[in-house]
Amino acid sequence: MRMTWVQPEDLLPHQLVQARSEGVDVTDVQARWLAAGGTTDAPVSGASSEPAAPALRALARELLDVLDARTAEWHAPEIPELPSLGAPVELEQRTLNAWLGRAAGNLLGKPVEKIPRAGIREILTSSGQWPLAQYITAVGVPDEVQQRWPWNRRSKPTSLREVIDGMPEDDDLNFAILALVMMERFGPELSTEDVAQTWLNDLPAGRVFTAERVAYRNLLEGVEPARAAVVGNPFREWIGAQIRTDAYGWAHPGDRTAAARIALVDARLSHTGAGVDGALWVAAMSAAALVVDDPVKAAIAGLDVIDPQGAIARAVRFGLTLADAGLDEALDALHAEYGDLHWVHSVNNSALTAYALTAPDFAGAVGRAVMGGWDTDSAGATVGAVFGATRGVPAEWSAPLDNRMATSLPGMDQIAIDELARRTVEVARGGA
Repeated sequence: MRMTWVQPEDLLPHQLVQARSEGVDVTDVQARWLAAGGTTDAPVSGASSEPAAPALRALARELLDVLDARTAEWHAPEIPELPSLGAPVELEQRTLNAWLGRAAGNLLGKPVEKIPRAGIREILTSSGQWPLAQYITAVGVPDEVQQRWPWNRRSKPTSLREVIDGMPEDDDLNFAILALVMMERFGPELSTEDVAQTWLNDLPAGRVFTAERVAYRNLLEGVEPARAAVVGNPFREWIGAQIRTDAYGWAHPGDRTAAARIALVDARLSHTGAGVDGALWVAAMSAAALVVDDPVKAAIAGLDVIDPQGAIARAVRFGLTLADAGLDEALDALHAEYGDLHWVHSVNNSALTAYALTAPDFAGAVGRAVMGGWDTDSAGATVGAVFGATRGVPAEWSAPLDNRMATSLPGMDQIAIDELARRTVEVARGGA
């Protein structure tokens, strides 16, 4: 068995990329690694096909420590005090729509997760599903296309249109539920230590990935939560924290400052830099989405909590500039600008999310997020949540969810979606 996202020989190539992006000189480290027989080809899916020899693995551990020592200390950003955007109208319905939209957008992207844009385009075009406007089906997709671009292994049995039976389990929804549970347990006093302990108590290690898996491993090895994000973690600016913070916004409707501050408590356990900024943007945008009636306005309002010159803010603004471009033109522009980043990086997916939110309707928005071909289920989930909260979720998207959600969290499997919404509203009103 090859464990993804934690083997030293697989982490080091990714760490070289991350360190270089932060301005660290990696020339000598890379030379030592290559001279010893290592490769700089970073495994896209988290693990190389064969384990490294013991000596090479030991060297990888040593060089990861060297790069950690060269990385500048990260300081959490100051969240500005922002005025409230006002009290929400129809809070119960908008909160429910946020949960439904998150689930629907996530479900749309699940069958094609890890398939690149070209493969998604071939699947959809070959079966008359381009541009994507409903849940994906295998019906009509030629066998040779399915062989060339196999469906996501875990999601195929649960997420194609013909087999949907409620919302299947997914890490994007696990984390939303977990955020709600932590707010119920700890209230506004939630600490990063509380988040760490909750992960260890309630979150199966096999259902966390990239930066979360590294942070989880670090906690098990005795690393303090304050340092879990920066020890041997090349994924610290990827999308993981960004998929964890919607619920913090829903619990603070209109209050972007409070949403971002509690999101920071969570995000910093596993992420730094753009990874944290992406999480803060989503939290603040989600708070705005329960008050404003335009998803683009919500996206713009979310930017007020992060550095306007940071990579996330620039990516979001770039995505929004593509509002009037044709679909292919916009996706080409996004990939030209950010195609060098890993498919689960926070920056490229933030740009895609922003572009998707400029769509005229729910189907077009979540469809764009998936057709973009990066983190299809995560981008789809964020877009669906924001669009759902601001504009609603059409019945053809919500009905197949059957008001129930599978999860790997203890005691929560097949929980009713409207119960999650009710509990979120209770937290928002201070009733937890």
